[in-house]
Amino acid sequence: MTTTTSTVRLNWGTRYEVTVLDLGLACCGVEVMAALHGRGDDAPEPVPAGAPEVAHVLVVSGTVTDVMLPAVLASYEAMPEPKYVLSVGACSNTGGPYWDSYCVTKGIDQMLPVDVAVPGCPPRPEALLDGLRALHRMVTS
Repeated sequence: MTTTTSTVRLNWGTRYEVTVLDLGLACCGVEVMAALHGRGDDAPEPVPAGAPEVAHVLVVSGTVTDVMLPAVLASYEAMPEPKYVLSVGACSNTGGPYWDSYCVTKGIDQMLPVDVAVPGCPPRPEALLDGLRALHRMVTS
């Protein structure tokens, strides 16, 4: 599991610094890393890797297996309020092509309250940034 933390460079209209905890569990993790660590205008500023205790946005990307599920849930529980979840990619959203496997969670939304689901297999980095913008609209409206 790849874990990175990045500050999101959007005006969230909040008093706290919004950080993203990326749980890159499979292929989609590569696209998330490209979005979070890119150098375009919408790319967040990278910050040193941190613990879930400082993140407000949990990005779950890739296949969530039954073995990894407790770690994902523990990361979510360790996050401070307010906390938000983005589910990125078909595997995280629905189990993807592995949905009928005995060891794959059939969508992280069955275990966590997902605020935004980003479709795709894998979604492009721009899709993740669109998901962050959708979350931004939810938070600031």
